[in-house]
Amino acid sequence: MRTLLAGLLLFASSTTPVRAATATPAGPALRLGAGSIAHHQLVAIGRDLIVEGQALSDVAALQGSVSVPGQVDGDVVVLGGNVELGPRARIGGDVFALGGTVRAAPGARVEGRMVSYPTASSAAITLVEGPSLGLASTSPVVLGVKLALLAAWAALLLVLFAASGRQILETSEGIRHEPLRNFGIGLTGILALVLTALLFTTFTGGLAGAPLLILVVLLALLLKLWGMVAVFYTLGDWLARRVLRRPRMRPLNAATLGLMIMGLLKLLPFVGVWVWTAATLIGMGATLSTKFGRREPWFELA
Repeated sequence: MRTLLAGLLLFASSTTPVRAATATPAGPALRLGAGSIAHHQLVAIGRDLIVEGQALSDVAALQGSVSVPGQVDGDVVVLGGNVELGPRARIGGDVFALGGTVRAAPGARVEGRMVSYPTASSAAITLVEGPSLGLASTSPVVLGVKLALLAAWAALLLVLFAASGRQILETSEGIRHEPLRNFGIGLTGILALVLTALLFTTFTGGLAGAPLLILVVLLALLLKLWGMVAVFYTLGDWLARRVLRRPRMRPLNAATLGLMIMGLLKLLPFVGVWVWTAATLIGMGATLSTKFGRREPWFELA
């Protein structure tokens, strides 16, 4: 299994070597040269990504921009950067940019949707996981809060696996097979919830809008809690199979392993925020796409 969570640590390989381009302030860009073909996902972290050849799967960048003079058969997802499509660019899926813009030159073709939220700052994106109130990441207060949250996550694992273990595993399957698609769904869902909350607070009175606003917040919280538990299991199961060589680890044990790894990443000053933010969006997207693991349509057509 190859997921975006694993891609946050390792760049996906291609059939031809990926060479470094001209250095930028964030480091050398990751470049897929003209005539090259990438069969797997391309993920750039903290640097730009240039696709001059053909990427047969998805393309993603965290804290970097993506430039596509060539072709991407899957989705293009950027968190904290811009997307630039050349006049001969061909995108087979969707284009998402959070904290940046999408610029398409005349002649560029996108088969799916183009969604951008340029006004989202790093601080706003951090709110998906919760701010540290301006304190240093190594502050005892911040570390204590993070450890307390991890303990709460551990308790939630027990509750959800006891009550809805099968549905959690179904949501995990969605994460396993389509991580970037679920990232896009989660991003779109977050934006929809934010716009809905703004609509309630703007066009309804205080007493009338408050219950609706509470429902929106509760829905977002439920989506995150369910989705993150599924992410914990997906990561733990992948590590158990590929690293520990234990294909029959119990689901609760695998989820606990995934929580421990994510907990260690959460303690890292910069990486933790972005890993948990990406994981949150993926988990929420998988929860929406699988309807909390029930694999049913959200609305029945008469």
